[in-house]
Amino acid sequence: MLSIKKFISKIIGWYGFKLLSKNHIKNLRIISKNTKLNTNNILGKIFSKIKINSLIQIGANDGDRFDNLNFFIKKYKIKSILVEPVRKYFLSLKSNYKELDFVNLENSAISVEEEKNYIYTVSEKFLNKYDNHIPGINSFDKNHLISHGVKKKHIEKKEVVAISIEKLIEKYKIDNLDLLFIDTEGYDGKIVYDFLSKSSMRPIIIFEFIHIKFNFFEKVIKKLDEKNYNYFEVQENLFCFPNENKIIL
Repeated sequence: MLSIKKFISKIIGWYGFKLLSKNHIKNLRIISKNTKLNTNNILGKIFSKIKINSLIQIGANDGDRFDNLNFFIKKYKIKSILVEPVRKYFLSLKSNYKELDFVNLENSAISVEEEKNYIYTVSEKFLNKYDNHIPGINSFDKNHLISHGVKKKHIEKKEVVAISIEKLIEKYKIDNLDLLFIDTEGYDGKIVYDFLSKSSMRPIIIFEFIHIKFNFFEKVIKKLDEKNYNYFEVQENLFCFPNENKIIL
């Protein structure tokens, strides 16, 4: 008969999650807090040393909380398309970028072949039960919220407008893209793979990779190799540079 600990571990394994020791998680947090090799510092180097004229941010949320791009978009007045599917956060995003004529806002979910037209989020009446990180983990995968400690009864399923990244590019008539930044809580790999498969543009690509299932992540890495991208990991993100673009850090 399985022990309780083994039984719980087995169930978690079925859902593709991995248990990490508390010490491991705490150690990573200390490193992330104190190291100079973090996402914001590298973005600072990119924006100061490489000319970024246009960007797409997928999963922009409210444009404030844990947002990596807001400061740089406004400082360098970058032509930007910011994508957020959840209406509540989209309205906050709109407020945070009001009266900026170089920023376009898209209230949609980026979905490969528009296969997803709903998203899971924490019901507004229960948000006060969680920390400030939880509003940013909206996902196509209900189990992603559960793995972050959200109770099932606090989760609601919302219908959203879905658009592929290919159609997003067509809609805004983008013919050149310098940066593609993706944070979609587990769906990132599919968007990156779809973009690389269908677009000839070669932007710097930054995406959260830690929630992508291993088998699909292997496909994404293979595609990046095929397209001659160099890449490295910093915190939860993978920074990917086309090999003709010198990495100056």
